[in-house]
Amino acid sequence: MNQALQAIDLEKLWRTLRPRVVIATLIEPRRIDAALGGEIRVLLVSETFQHTGSFKFRAATSVALHSPAAHLLTASSGNFGAALAWAARETGKRCTVVMPAHSAQVKIDAVRSAGAGVELIDTATISRAQRVEQLQEQDPKAQVVSPYDDPHVIAGNGSLAAELFARETPDCIIAPVGGGGLSSGIVVARDFLGVSCPVIGAEPALANDAARSLREGKLCRNAQEPDTLCDGARTLSLGKLNFEILRQGLSGVIEVEEAQIVRAVKMLFELANLKAEPTGALSVAALLQSPLRFAGKRVACVVSGGNVDNAVFTRLLVGNGS
Repeated sequence: MNQALQAIDLEKLWRTLRPRVVIATLIEPRRIDAALGGEIRVLLVSETFQHTGSFKFRAATSVALHSPAAHLLTASSGNFGAALAWAARETGKRCTVVMPAHSAQVKIDAVRSAGAGVELIDTATISRAQRVEQLQEQDPKAQVVSPYDDPHVIAGNGSLAAELFARETPDCIIAPVGGGGLSSGIVVARDFLGVSCPVIGAEPALANDAARSLREGKLCRNAQEPDTLCDGARTLSLGKLNFEILRQGLSGVIEVEEAQIVRAVKMLFELANLKAEPTGALSVAALLQSPLRFAGKRVACVVSGGNVDNAVFTRLLVGNGS
């Protein structure tokens, strides 16, 4: 394990987070099992009911509780920004979030409603990291927080896996992959707890830097932010720390076509009564993409969040996800 992670008392951190987060919701969606042909037993591990609507609240709270800085800066397509904004407010800190101008309006509103400052940028002319760097130059005492490439982010996300393993050990876990914060947290928790359970990533085929990185054994980057429905996976690459963890601990990455992501969003809504954002539906989309791989298995699918604009969600449900 990375030295920075080794320095974190995971059990103490998870105990601290427990009263502050919503325990992961486990759902056995029999209608989804039937729709998949009855060969796969699905267990949905849903973070759609989490504070701020996604798993990111775990990571953000972990960071805010342990940061000595009075001002937190981050770049986010929305979920981590909203989570850090709320966590900062609860711990008496300021927060500024750099967001792409095309971010979902519901996510922009969520960040602002928590009292954080929002910096909207055109990612075709300036990167998120560049704007964050400019803001830090204006306030050198501020701490820049990565939504994924940070030890306390990874450790905080591990609390989700700890909650799952306290209740059962599935045959495998599928988790969405963007920057790798969630999947690496699950891997770290699994290894710390000594549980035998393969973890598989799911990412859009249009944003397949994680799959390429694992295949090539080196960190691969996208040339620009990928044009995928999954705004949480529009990252340029895995984080360095995340790649270090995932190259050893992940059992593969399934590259999911956009059409399967739309099918998964509809399936979760129609057959499990869950409103999932496209990134959150990636795990179920991976089942649709590669069903034979999971035949006869009990598969835990992490539904990582449910923050999606009503208009976008409506288009997905009526069959036009463009």
